[in-house]
Amino acid sequence: MSFIKKLGTFSAAVSVAALMVAGTAEAKNFKIAVGDSAGSAQEALGLAFVKALEEKSGGEHTATLFLNGQLGSEQDTVNEAAIGTLDMSLLAINNITPFSPSVGVFTLPYVILSLEDAEKLTQGPIGQELIENTIRDAGVRIIGWTYTGFRRLTNSKKPVKSVADLQDLIIRVPKNEIMIETYKAWGINPTPMAWSETFTGLQTKVVDGQDNPYLTINAMKFYEVQDHVTNLRYIFSIEPLIISEAVFQDLSEEEQQMILEAGQEATQVSAQFLRDSEAAIKEELTAKGMEIIDPENDEAEFIQLATEAVWPQFYESIGGVEKLNAVLEAIGREPVQQ
Repeated sequence: MSFIKKLGTFSAAVSVAALMVAGTAEAKNFKIAVGDSAGSAQEALGLAFVKALEEKSGGEHTATLFLNGQLGSEQDTVNEAAIGTLDMSLLAINNITPFSPSVGVFTLPYVILSLEDAEKLTQGPIGQELIENTIRDAGVRIIGWTYTGFRRLTNSKKPVKSVADLQDLIIRVPKNEIMIETYKAWGINPTPMAWSETFTGLQTKVVDGQDNPYLTINAMKFYEVQDHVTNLRYIFSIEPLIISEAVFQDLSEEEQQMILEAGQEATQVSAQFLRDSEAAIKEELTAKGMEIIDPENDEAEFIQLATEAVWPQFYESIGGVEKLNAVLEAIGREPVQQ
């Protein structure tokens, strides 16, 4: 072989090796903080996202879930994602509200009354507007939506059917003003408590109860420390998957599209997971000793007190009463009359 041919062969080999190294350098493993544990709706969405991302990238990109708040509290992960030190987080939407108040419209009591309502709102124009607001306000981008179901009230003391039954109970809530004010409208002062401290708080009787969807109650093993469930439906729990906007903007357009499409696919998986799982999990909780009851009079007193007292307090933070009315109109509800 001539020197020129040898040189050409060597150069080609170096070029191939360089491309291989470059490809490896570009491969990404995104870190995803997850507040809930294995078996939760958050994990189901996270796993669906990882699978979709791997498929769309031909195995080049993946992500790792860090369950049970291993990477910090949900609100802490919003801060870390905002400054780009954390890639992604899966968390309850009420923990984004302090950073981007307009998303609080989804946590106003008795606004979302079904999974179908939640899907229509999050995946339509209103959801897109809230995504843009969150990018602007918090430096994070919502790329997927976990649908976890209605937050059901649990406690260790007694059946709760009415507002009066609540009065001597100490109830844990997230550090979220809308949820705090809702319980105040029902006549009690709830105890704000970090998610990571909730199980211990229930176990040691620092608090008597809390509220979360059936999927979360089961995944977090609250049946070990709680005896009674009340089928409240004051908030439908939506738990977005967020990505640091700084991280997102560092990706190529192709990679950004992969991320967005993987988030959309995971969102669809989440809705089906809830449909497939909730009834069976409710039966499991009964089998594990939890007593499940319905509030009296179809929750009428809870609804009236919460909507009349809480909605007006947060019109300004969500962008005005017209924003609430747009949400209500989108799901076929009557607007608020002022």
